Amino acid sequence: MKKTYGVVLIGCGHIGKAHISDIYFREEIDIIGVVDLQPELAKAFAKRFGAKEWSTDYRDFLNRPDVDIVIIATYVATHLSILRECLAAGKHVLCEKPIASSLEEGEEFYHLVKSHPECRVQVAHILRYNETYRRAAQMIHDGMIGEVRLIRMAQNHHIMNRERYATLLRDCPPIVDCGVHYVDVIRWFTGMDIVTLSGVGCRIGDVAPEDTYNYGLLTMQLENGASAFYEAAWADTTASSNLKEFIGDKGRIRLVLQEYRFQDHEEGDLIEYYDAVENVYHTINIRSKYKNMWGQLQGLIRSIETGVETFPTIDDVYIAFRLALLGDQAIKEEKFVNLRSDRELLD
Repeated sequence: MKKTYGVVLIGCGHIGKAHISDIYFREEIDIIGVVDLQPELAKAFAKRFGAKEWSTDYRDFLNRPDVDIVIIATYVATHLSILRECLAAGKHVLCEKPIASSLEEGEEFYHLVKSHPECRVQVAHILRYNETYRRAAQMIHDGMIGEVRLIRMAQNHHIMNRERYATLLRDCPPIVDCGVHYVDVIRWFTGMDIVTLSGVGCRIGDVAPEDTYNYGLLTMQLENGASAFYEAAWADTTASSNLKEFIGDKGRIRLVLQEYRFQDHEEGDLIEYYDAVENVYHTINIRSKYKNMWGQLQGLIRSIETGVETFPTIDDVYIAFRLALLGDQAIKEEKFVNLRSDRELLD
């Protein structure tokens, strides 16, 4: 008989809704409580998703024996403090990315996880549980495009909710907030270190604080000399766009999400694969949930039950976080950052 896990959700906003709406009806999950600083929002979530209780203070649930897992879906500034109390109470944690907005807090987050092996901590690098990305990663690992030489990625938002993005930008720019995903994708897909970072950025409109930027272009070099870039913007005058392309010496792969397809939308996501050796184009349709929150939570449960490391590991999470911070620093200071190996960031 499968164990039922008692879950508490902290943060009933945009990402909290994505988490709970994909898990509340699962047989293995019992929603013990939902928490938000806005009582009406917490109360509405409790009613909608069948939570037993709601509160404005997550501490109300930390010492309860029926709570096994805490989902931290708050703004990044609170991640460390909540994690610290969850681990002290012996709870397993699924925490949204990025782990922190500063190097000091990120280091403490990493070392807290390392020092509490009895508690499993999954950081929400959700693309690791997206079937389209997993298929593309396997194709590259199988050598279908040969040696990776160029990676082109962009994730630009035409913002409609200014208040939400203004709050996000007070903590960190999109190069860090979203960039941790795509720095991780580069390392996951290629199995190589990122050894050089640089880039440019600018402020578009007035949604971003005056001392930061809301458009960034992060450029990277991999250990084999391959180049990669990641472009990210949160602005009300930028167009929404999504580019994910991986080019090797024997072919290329391009990912097109379902919402960006011009035709065959009903087929799900699209992987366009060009085999340069045979000069043949292939189309692969994949029915994939973009944010597979249930798959991600299952990954945490598997780690709890078997003792295997989380996917990605906390080392990979921390390296991606450090690289994103270094990229942000390179953009702000208009400089190049050079590393012998990105794994030296664990030292």
